[in-house]
Amino acid sequence: MAFRIALCEGPLSWTELLEWVTVPEAGAVDIFLGVARRFTDGQETLELRYTAYSPMAEREMEAIAREALARFPICRLALVHRLGQVPIGEPSVAVLVSAPHREAAFAACRYVIDALKARVPIWKQERTAAGFRWVPGTPIPEPETR
Repeated sequence: MAFRIALCEGPLSWTELLEWVTVPEAGAVDIFLGVARRFTDGQETLELRYTAYSPMAEREMEAIAREALARFPICRLALVHRLGQVPIGEPSVAVLVSAPHREAAFAACRYVIDALKARVPIWKQERTAAGFRWVPGTPIPEPETR
């Protein structure tokens, strides 16, 4: 299979995914790591947690991977999202794409992370000094018209 998707508890092993996506046919590998940051909107994040409706999230992640493979000339794609508590400075999501050329790798990687944020039922909760808050989701972008 040309893609791997997963939800995981604990640290992401993105270096293992890098080895898997790197194939002789690929002249480019693009990596996006979403990392838990310390400050959001001027407030310090003390704790970050992700939760998901796993069966639906995994189905949608697979659909996004299949769409990317159909839309872009890529070799392999990996998409992994962490659940549970994510310490500040650690990755919460990883998208890795290999392709013969960089344009396709960049475009596919961007497509996958944007689609994940808009469509996959994964929710983020932040704790600051003011308490807990659920972070609003990303709206689904309007379709391109020509």
